[in-house]
Amino acid sequence: MDSLNSILSNRDFDEPPEITSIKKYVQDEFQTEVGVQVRDKDIVVSVPSAALANTLRLRVPEITRRCQLDKKLVFRISG
Repeated sequence: MDSLNSILSNRDFDEPPEITSIKKYVQDEFQTEVGVQVRDKDIVVSVPSAALANTLRLRVPEITRRCQLDKKLVFRISG
């Protein structure tokens, strides 16, 4: 049986590039941290306010292009 250390040492903890690019975009444009979750058919972006969620909804084409996304963006208000 493998030890916990050997199992975790083989694990890849890097974020998918979609997560990194979305977080960087929002940080650069709005100086706000967001949570990002990649699922099978979509990407969920958790934002702290409704105002930011609506602003990001209007910018979906730009975000999709700049972050090179191929999944649908879903915005969730977590604040």
